[in-house]
Amino acid sequence: MGQLEPVRELPRAAVWALIGNTPLVRLRRVEPHPEVEIHAKLESRNPGGSVKDRAAASMILDGLRTGALRPGKTLLDATSGNTGIAYAMLGAALGYPVTLCVPSNVSEERKRLLAVYGADVVWTSPLEGSDGAIRLARQMHAENRERFFYPDQYNNPANWRSHYETTGVELLEQTDGRITHFVAGIGTSGTFVGTGRRLREAKPDIRLISVQPDAPLHGLEGLKHMETAIVPGIYDPALADGDSRVETEEAWDMVRRLAREEGIFVGSSGGAAVVAACRLARSLDGGFIVAIIPDGGERYLSDRMLMA
Repeated sequence: MGQLEPVRELPRAAVWALIGNTPLVRLRRVEPHPEVEIHAKLESRNPGGSVKDRAAASMILDGLRTGALRPGKTLLDATSGNTGIAYAMLGAALGYPVTLCVPSNVSEERKRLLAVYGADVVWTSPLEGSDGAIRLARQMHAENRERFFYPDQYNNPANWRSHYETTGVELLEQTDGRITHFVAGIGTSGTFVGTGRRLREAKPDIRLISVQPDAPLHGLEGLKHMETAIVPGIYDPALADGDSRVETEEAWDMVRRLAREEGIFVGSSGGAAVVAACRLARSLDGGFIVAIIPDGGERYLSDRMLMA
């Protein structure tokens, strides 16, 4: 269970069989409380290197099933990098061209991966972040609807459903139902919303903690500061029991600490999730916390914050 199902529907795309069932590991050396376990769900083990493989696969399959994605169409969307890499990987496997609107300040590693998979990239203003990419993708789709399949990851229910059907199920199995707290960053919000809804159905008393940057101008790629950003249509603010705000610097400090104390190299949004998990652990008498680690640190080796 927990694995995306459509291998039989897409026999040419064997990469689908590799998505999901990512490992869950305990972070013993960074746990601040002896009675509170912190576990990390390592989504970098997906074939495209991030949690976004799940949502991209789900949205593409939804498009194929409904007929919105068909031969002759080009997949178009806005992305800060990871969903775009997943689209490019899966598009290549299926034989569909992919065009992406991406802020030009994403890491060099993400740019190179998009090029490797053959995506056509339209670079947008770094000052406008993911919102600028969203506005351009919407404009391009409006001007040429016949050319583009626009899954619109920020407003597509297939995004959060991918996590309801896979990530949440995996966590219940991997923890034997012991999970008491779930921590995940908010970007499109698909991971938090879908996983959170599935966990709450199974465990009504579970506590769901979202993670956001502490300011509009931040260095946490993939995360949104909701008060000042275009709010995704799939976001459900009522779902969270708490919202943890993390500074860019403390997230990067945790990236370095995880590498040097746990031997696990994560990206900055993963560092932010572990900061929030540790903060939460200090406030508890006991518990089993799971934090989502969206991707690996290899995508940020050129980031100046890594060695700051």
